[in-house]
Amino acid sequence: MIHPLAYIHPDAQLADTVKVDPFTVIHGNVKIGEGTLIGSNVTIMEGTRIGKNCRIFPGAVIGGIPQDRKYEGEKTSVEIGDNCTIREFVTINRGTSDRNSTRVGNDCWILAYSHIAHDCIIGNNCTISNNTQLAGHVVLGDYVGMGGVCAVHQFVQIGQHAFIGGGSLVSKDVPPYIKAGRNPLSYAGVNSVGLKRRGFSNIQINQILDVYRCIYNNGMNTTQALQYIEEELPISDERDEIVTFIRESGRGIIKRFTKGALDE
Repeated sequence: MIHPLAYIHPDAQLADTVKVDPFTVIHGNVKIGEGTLIGSNVTIMEGTRIGKNCRIFPGAVIGGIPQDRKYEGEKTSVEIGDNCTIREFVTINRGTSDRNSTRVGNDCWILAYSHIAHDCIIGNNCTISNNTQLAGHVVLGDYVGMGGVCAVHQFVQIGQHAFIGGGSLVSKDVPPYIKAGRNPLSYAGVNSVGLKRRGFSNIQINQILDVYRCIYNNGMNTTQALQYIEEELPISDERDEIVTFIRESGRGIIKRFTKGALDE
């Protein structure tokens, strides 16, 4: 299963069913789970942990040291879950002393030429489309979808089930369950299509819509909107997830698009 023209460090731990194509280099202190397929010219560096049944395509570099001046050589890691697809020339850097790890969940698709920087946390079932660049400390919730050629500022958080349109510059936090697009990046409605595909009922989707009408459409500031939502709207897991996300936002959330803003 390991091509004779691949180099595997003696200290690397590969399950018996891992397949490695020629000209790939796997460094020491690496663990790779059963059924994972690794293409040619892949580099997997020290501190990388890869789960079961992943597919890693040619040219990917996983576990490179952080592109961060505060990194001082401390032992950190990259942790990738099961059933992930990592396409051509993706780069995933390991963590710094801040979080000690860069983490990618299960069932993620990370498409060609994308970059995941140090200390990022990617949830399960995320899709990161071609040429998307995540700066350090970015957090994506489960089922986040990102169109191609997005750039995400460091420390940004994107809530679960959100969808970001292609070509977006993401400098503010994006709350869960919504679509975001335009320039500057703005609220573009609830991600109802994605939610239906994942089994959300019409009642749940309408409740999410009611919450975001209060936040973006009713003329209240964020503090007033959150107070109104907690006092007047029925309790649900989705309502509480949105309120908690906004209250804990470190960079502030994206706004609704308004006339006069640059729209390209």
